Amino acid sequence: MTEIEQLLVRVSTEARNSRPWGWPSLPAPVDASTLARAESALGFAVPPLLAALYLRIGDGGFGPEYGLLPLLDSAPSGEPAVVAQYLAHRESGREDPDWPWPDGVLPISHWGCGMYACVDCRTPDGTVLLFEPNADDADHAWYVDAPTLTAWLRAWLDGTGWYDELNDGADLEPWDDFRIRTGAARAS
Repeated sequence: MTEIEQLLVRVSTEARNSRPWGWPSLPAPVDASTLARAESALGFAVPPLLAALYLRIGDGGFGPEYGLLPLLDSAPSGEPAVVAQYLAHRESGREDPDWPWPDGVLPISHWGCGMYACVDCRTPDGTVLLFEPNADDADHAWYVDAPTLTAWLRAWLDGTGWYDELNDGADLEPWDDFRIRTGAARAS
């Protein structure tokens, strides 16, 4: 069994045995046509591991804190799905150029207070970013949560994520590619 297959088994076991806030049960996985519709609406493919989570484990409802958002349909809590979140953030970034949303950065999980865990779909292994909009400006709102989606999932499973009570003081590195990826000039 490959390392990714082992990780998917661990995630599936945890997903069946725990429920994030607002999720009464684990949703069924999406089918390939739902994933294709989502990628068509986004205009890009999601990383293979993220696709496998939705295709094999469930349409959201598992993962750290509030869990992964569903792909196309709203969550039971009323939280918009991944595709709707991404499109709304991209549109609001066009309306407010001081807060642009990077192309290909998909919000996959809501942390509360406007914060999101996001997967950078332009990187091969899906770098996971933290969007923290409570910062003074957009230049200070983006952090690298994990270098890969694999590492992010392992941190959740192992209880070593920054959000875990035992790691409350963990510092995240700023995401230096923010301005490059949004095409905006760096603020002085």
